[in-house]
Amino acid sequence: MKTVVFKIWRGDANGGKFVDYTTEISEGMVVLDAVHKIQATQANDLACRWNCKAGKCGSCSAEINGMPRLMCMTRLNSLPTEKPITIEPMRAFPGIRDLATDVSWNFRVKQKIKPFKPRQPDAPDGSWRMSQADVDRVQEFRKCIECFLCQDVCHVLRDHHKHDEFIGPRFFVYTAALEMHPLDTEDRLPELKQAHGVGFCNITKCCTKVCPESIAITDNAIIPLKERVVDDFYDPLGWLWKTLRPKN
Repeated sequence: MKTVVFKIWRGDANGGKFVDYTTEISEGMVVLDAVHKIQATQANDLACRWNCKAGKCGSCSAEINGMPRLMCMTRLNSLPTEKPITIEPMRAFPGIRDLATDVSWNFRVKQKIKPFKPRQPDAPDGSWRMSQADVDRVQEFRKCIECFLCQDVCHVLRDHHKHDEFIGPRFFVYTAALEMHPLDTEDRLPELKQAHGVGFCNITKCCTKVCPESIAITDNAIIPLKERVVDDFYDPLGWLWKTLRPKN
């Protein structure tokens, strides 16, 4: 057994402070285990979200030593325990209490994205034909567990608070899954350029770094979406083609 100090944020929407808790840890424990132990023995009223404890529900997102991470997937032996370990709520969203934040903005954003609009079936039995390569391309995006760590680490939301102008990495992944689907016919590029603010992203790849599902958010979702917007709105050859191509 080893004794470790945890500095845990305690407070609500009006403010708060870090409170020190000293507890014993053992081999194999994750941060969420330590939080639960502190809840049970020292702070029964400590608010903390969790559900599966297996890195699949995305509920226990927090900032551990300043880095957005899942508490249930962060092993204590991966952290420097000779000094206090800080645990605080995600900074990109309003605080509710202690480690719990209000992430409802994300669900409102999702409702604004144009839904899937398939083309007409192309087979006699009323089904569709797709190439396996096209299907494989969007499968990666379906791994997202909506932990919103990528939203939290993104400087556009975290530091500049452009929640009204920018939908964030999570929803660029969601949009890419729709835009790159081989059956989809909807045009989301005008919204990506304006209301969704894809131009604010400067591809630092911080969102990719914190993704617990190892989705290549920047390379496989955001950059291709940026390229599509550039081709559609800023490429003079693209303008010429749109002007001259036959109208259906």
